[in-house]
Amino acid sequence: MRILLAGATGVIGHRLVPLLFGAGHEVGGTTRSRHKAALLEGWGVSPVIVDVRNTGASIEAVDGFKPEVIIDQVTDLPQVFDPANFDEVARRNAATRKAAARNLVQAAVRAGTRRVIAQSLAFAYAPGPEPHLETDPLDIGAEGGRALMVDAVATTERLVTETPGFEGIVLRYGYFYGPGTWFARPGGKPALHVDAAASAALLAVTRGKPGIYNIAEDDGAVSTAKARAELGFDPSFRLA
Repeated sequence: MRILLAGATGVIGHRLVPLLFGAGHEVGGTTRSRHKAALLEGWGVSPVIVDVRNTGASIEAVDGFKPEVIIDQVTDLPQVFDPANFDEVARRNAATRKAAARNLVQAAVRAGTRRVIAQSLAFAYAPGPEPHLETDPLDIGAEGGRALMVDAVATTERLVTETPGFEGIVLRYGYFYGPGTWFARPGGKPALHVDAAASAALLAVTRGKPGIYNIAEDDGAVSTAKARAELGFDPSFRLA
């Protein structure tokens, strides 16, 4: 299958690319950097140089590649976590995620893409009984940097699941840990190893009904029953 991975050189992209190739897919990857385009070529990925925050450029790039599936893993996060800068990081990341989701969804409709898979967050739920189900409300009443984060994921989810013309799947990821992330071990609940996150995206290419799925470990924060049943998700998955 012909797949466009947006944010291909990010934390998830590094782990997802070999899984996509291992499943026999043809992979294109977006990047704004010509240097990273060379990195993608080295992996065997067809580089698509585009700033996905630009609407016209995104539509043109996606239409040129003609993907059957788009996987949106776009973020704008620093390599090292600094709690002191959380609000500024949240502002920049939220703006990037919202723009990317809006533009990729428009581009998917124009290009005739069959399925769009987007990254969301399993720690954006409003306070309430746990484990959270996918039907529980997001924390829309949050303040500060968390409010920006929740607004960005709510916007992304709405665009992906409510836009007609393609099958939209949202993966609500837990707090990442593992290679390339901010943490070597679980640092909060719901936790999620980066390899299990990548495997969920691979599974969603060919499995699952349109909708929202919690993707996390079974630490009591969220229920993953839906993802296990419909996607075949296994939080213990690790790359060899």
